[in-house]
Amino acid sequence: MDVSRRSVLKRSIGGIALGSLAGCLNDPSDGGEGGHAAFFALWDFANQVAGDAMDFENPVDTGVMGHGWEPDGNLTSEIASSEVFVYLDTPEFSWAQDVVASLERDYGDDIAVIDGLDDMDPYLIPFGGDSESLPEPDYHHEFDPADITTNQYPYYDLRSNEKLGYWHIDHWHGSVPDVPVDDSVPVTAVFTDNQERVVPLGPNEAFQFDVRLADSEPEDVLEVASHGDFVELSGVGTGKVEIIFQLRHEGELVHETDTAPMSVDVVEEIDEEGDDGFHDPHVWVDPVLASRVVDTITDGLAEVDPDNAELFAENAAAYKERLTAVDQQFQALVENAERNIAVFVAHDSYRYVERRYGFELHTPVGVTPDAAESLEDISDMVEVVEEHNIDTILYDPFETPREDSLPTAAELLIENSSATDAEPLTPVGGTTQEWVEQEWGWVEQMEEVNIPSLEKALGAE
Repeated sequence: MDVSRRSVLKRSIGGIALGSLAGCLNDPSDGGEGGHAAFFALWDFANQVAGDAMDFENPVDTGVMGHGWEPDGNLTSEIASSEVFVYLDTPEFSWAQDVVASLERDYGDDIAVIDGLDDMDPYLIPFGGDSESLPEPDYHHEFDPADITTNQYPYYDLRSNEKLGYWHIDHWHGSVPDVPVDDSVPVTAVFTDNQERVVPLGPNEAFQFDVRLADSEPEDVLEVASHGDFVELSGVGTGKVEIIFQLRHEGELVHETDTAPMSVDVVEEIDEEGDDGFHDPHVWVDPVLASRVVDTITDGLAEVDPDNAELFAENAAAYKERLTAVDQQFQALVENAERNIAVFVAHDSYRYVERRYGFELHTPVGVTPDAAESLEDISDMVEVVEEHNIDTILYDPFETPREDSLPTAAELLIENSSATDAEPLTPVGGTTQEWVEQEWGWVEQMEEVNIPSLEKALGAE
């Protein structure tokens, strides 16, 4: 892993992340025994990985998000006095990009830079891109294998929900993305019956999506595995192999694509030339993508401080178990929900979560946090509330004029619709004084604030 855009010379480290709970800075006279990261979530991830080996800190004030924030004073010199800077290389954190440019120009090899978006490109949602979820399965119908349509069906890259193509009778339209060595590509398909009902797939469902290597293919290039609802293609060594997708019912083969095996290239690295870099930056809100950011931080810190690499890996593994628990809570929430839509009076910071778990948050504005809603936006939200019998709306506590108040749009909705309640939903880009006192990190904000609020808004209590 390339931990920075330059070589790393120093090998002993402490850590500081931009956005500490206390919202304070290290004294430059401390001699650089630390590092920085660009906002609260990265601060928390970095501290969880570093444990007692490092001390990360955050200059973004309590009550403020790092997204769209601008620093005062000479923050670059403060960061340069430490040894690690963890950030997201995206224009939405332009101040952090400016810091990195200054570090490269003025401080050379004295500080390591870790980009939390490293190797994240296949998972990113472009601004204005399609973030709609896959079709919702019909869990109430008992499907007969004879009724399943297998002569034509689409298949998708689950990292982005991009439709890759479709199977048509006895051949493919489309292809599978290249698979990097030591990485994987998750793929799923959507099967329907003769009434256009979507078939549930999964290890505990009647039907499973499966995969196998074509006959005589080497096993040292690609490993394949089925998880029931999707298959995982993992790169082992460079080369080209062919795979065959299957549909099974209660373990028995119903359909396979052996008449036209799919070709898969395993490559050393993905060529990302031409990427414009304008993507929704909120990857940290998704617990699965957050786990990938944790991996990136872990690898970066191990490269800087190899003596503590084993400790970093152990800390990361323990923390990722907590992220997995949040993922499972989101899954249970959606399974128990009465509706798959809610109204979120804030900028659209949850697109990755919506895509992964299959619900929609109707927002009045886009991804940019300082965009303002219009009267037409308010009217649209009222219509959504009435159409879906929504009684609880969601708001971003960081976009309220005071801690004890609601955004104006939320007040207007409660006054002019059947909604009677409003609950906070935080993008975990910052923290509040109350949460600081309770020592809440990313996981606690999710479990104590966001999941309960979504349960109310989606009717999953």
